[in-house]
Amino acid sequence: MTKQYLLIWIALTIAASGCSVRKFAVNKVADAIASSGTTFASDEDPQLVREAVPFGLKLNESLLSDAPRHRALLEATARGFTQYTYAFLQQEANELEDRDLESADALYVRARLLYLRARNYALRGLEVKHRGFEHALRDNPVAAVRKITSRNEAALLYWTAASWGAAISISKNNPDLIADQPIVEALIDRALELDEKFDNGAIHGFLISYEQARQGVAPDAAARSRKHFERALELSGGNLASPLVSFAEAVCIDQQNRAEFVSMLQRALAIDVNARPDWKLENIVMQRRARWLLARQDRLFLDDAKETKDLNEED
Repeated sequence: MTKQYLLIWIALTIAASGCSVRKFAVNKVADAIASSGTTFASDEDPQLVREAVPFGLKLNESLLSDAPRHRALLEATARGFTQYTYAFLQQEANELEDRDLESADALYVRARLLYLRARNYALRGLEVKHRGFEHALRDNPVAAVRKITSRNEAALLYWTAASWGAAISISKNNPDLIADQPIVEALIDRALELDEKFDNGAIHGFLISYEQARQGVAPDAAARSRKHFERALELSGGNLASPLVSFAEAVCIDQQNRAEFVSMLQRALAIDVNARPDWKLENIVMQRRARWLLARQDRLFLDDAKETKDLNEED
């Protein structure tokens, strides 16, 4: 981070200089921020990160106003908004829903807008090399993504799909947004084709949940999800909680398999967050979700809960 702040200071110092000098400085700062990766990934204090991240995201947006086609910074900004929104806004909305629906709905609205902001930055990143991509994508998603052939663009495809898909998932009453699902499907499938190992199995992790909503393959959705789950575990070395939580939430609940649901979440909670310091924050966030899901299991497995209650009453 020291390097980043030094470059920011340099950029501010010479901001009053000629346009070309300013552009050079802005691009240098943008390069540094975009290459810094997951700055907060090893932090063990989610609340501290929650309070700090918005400043960084607004800094990114400020830089993009001067360097609107900086592809790496567009990708980093899309990633940052998506991760922040899921980890802190959507999770809070989920937890609030049972006790304060009005506040939860307000958070869902905010989360949807931020997911769409992330999507827009990711689309702009793809437009840098593929002018007119968004228009082509909306016209014919499958044909549009076939024009992307570089493995290096799998990340932008992934973040476009992840942010767009997340927005759809919390917008059940928005038919216009739900109608975009085939676009998300084309994006994530192309990302998988280009780099199925991307980010330690992140694409497979996305598909664990997505297969349950994929159009036209409902009969084998669970089997497809399980294959993605197994591959995500393999690529992450079993050190990420997210595949376990995603499978429990997407597949076990759908199949009403309470035993496997509990097993998956217990495995997620058993992961040592210090085993991979660069994944510490993500694992802490996902383990929080695992605990929340376990606490709600009687709501999620209604038949099981009823049978248990009936047996207790008989005793």
